Amino acid sequence: MRVVGKVLLNTLIAIAILAALSFALPGSIKVERSITVNAAPEKIFPHLNDLRKFKAWSPWTPREPKATYDFTGSDEGVGQIMMWSSETGEAGSGTMEIIESEENRLVRAALDFGERGWANSTFVLESEGSSTKVTWGFETEFGNNPLRRWMGLMLDRWIGADYEEGLKRLKQTVETA
Repeated sequence: MRVVGKVLLNTLIAIAILAALSFALPGSIKVERSITVNAAPEKIFPHLNDLRKFKAWSPWTPREPKATYDFTGSDEGVGQIMMWSSETGEAGSGTMEIIESEENRLVRAALDFGERGWANSTFVLESEGSSTKVTWGFETEFGNNPLRRWMGLMLDRWIGADYEEGLKRLKQTVETA
């Protein structure tokens, strides 16, 4: 019985130490990836400003072919809302609403993942001669949740890889249109 008690006590101490250390970790994260697309901003912007076009280049579409999408609000731009649902764990379900749109320059969306939290996603278009640099960003805050702060250490790797794939798919979609 003493061994079990010591193991339990040591486990509780380790959990308490990890929880305390989590407050030294960042309370928010920003992930960004960029790609140069051989097209003018006005050719790219419609693919970002209309969430109905997201499925064509989303990095999650090939992995979640049975996901369902519903759209409400505006036809495009500010106020357009996309709701998605998937029975698998990767995409889960949530909503994405365009909250800011500057023609041929910027699209910002609020993401709600339900119990998994919320975030903002941003697309910035910068003209570079006959090409355009597209930057896809993700920002979220972890608050005082120790587990989310520890998971935040991996978000750049997880989300960054998906964003790189999505930007490659966007580039292909725009350049072959």
